[in-house]
Amino acid sequence: MSMRRYALVTGATSGIGLATAKLLAENNFNLVICGRRKERLALLEKEIVSKNSECKVSSLCFDVSKREEVEQAISSLSAEFQSIELLINNAGNAHGLASIENASLEDFEKMIDTNLKGIIYISQEIIPKMIAMGRGQIINVGSIAGKEVYPMGSVYCASKHGADALTKGMRMDLNKFGIKVSSINPGLVKTEFSLVRFKGDQERADSVYKGYTPLVAEDVAETILFMATRPLHVNIADVIIFPTAQASSTIVKKDL
Repeated sequence: MSMRRYALVTGATSGIGLATAKLLAENNFNLVICGRRKERLALLEKEIVSKNSECKVSSLCFDVSKREEVEQAISSLSAEFQSIELLINNAGNAHGLASIENASLEDFEKMIDTNLKGIIYISQEIIPKMIAMGRGQIINVGSIAGKEVYPMGSVYCASKHGADALTKGMRMDLNKFGIKVSSINPGLVKTEFSLVRFKGDQERADSVYKGYTPLVAEDVAETILFMATRPLHVNIADVIIFPTAQASSTIVKKDL
């Protein structure tokens, strides 16, 4: 068996990040799993190691939107986990769905801090390690909201458009080092996303996914694995992934 590569996954305690971490562990990667919920990280680490005894796992509990926490967490990694070849910038969130004139500024700040600044903070810690190794890949998990805009999603869409532009700029800047930069932009995925957006309103969150078959986290994780395991000369630079029922941010075929 070839040597296991090292990957770091942010937002690994739920949804796409959780599914991606599990899948990478099954496919020849050692892992640095990151998230804000310490108990969930511990459970995930235990599950991964129990199923994949050869997989080495390090857990880091911090908030990607807080620069000092990011710096302290990454600097705490043991020498064994410093050779990160794959960075999955998955941590992100949506808070609220409201028109610009009466939406919460606190919600806006949370989305900008996590969806945009979070990518920057983590990437700046990991990129020098990749440059030193002469190889690496960064996959930013974006959203169709980074390609389109929809009503009552102005700042969320803006944060994801910013992340999309950041990805393109990173690809240009890191080209000279041979580092791949990619993005995957899902449409409707049934995760905790809507529950967070609607601040715990389970009924409203569930209604988003009624009348059609949405993507699940594993669908996105499988695509991320494909992107991460292409030959050295191949970079899947940009992917949009929809459920079959979805044609755009606002067009979804529902059988209600």
